[in-house]
Amino acid sequence: MAYPDSVISTSTKGKKEARILLDRGEYVRYTYVDPETSNLIKDGKETIILKSRVGKLEKIFILPLQGNRSFAFRKKDTNLSSKVWDKREKKEKSLF
Repeated sequence: MAYPDSVISTSTKGKKEARILLDRGEYVRYTYVDPETSNLIKDGKETIILKSRVGKLEKIFILPLQGNRSFAFRKKDTNLSSKVWDKREKKEKSLF
């Protein structure tokens, strides 16, 4: 199939690749702090919850590695009962 140039990218090995949309939706991203000191547990340690337009959830954990790299892995069927703390509004909030 012929794809428009606007959706073509080049890999680090120089191979052309077409970017194909898998899904679209909303997301929530949060980090972790020590509840007693409010200090960041680890810079770069984050979780992202993706919610598709049809309501499917996917949790992606991001863990920092040495240098300027991170390791990400995912878990499907996320529990929505978790809450997050909104520092700006100073109250807990539901994920979605």
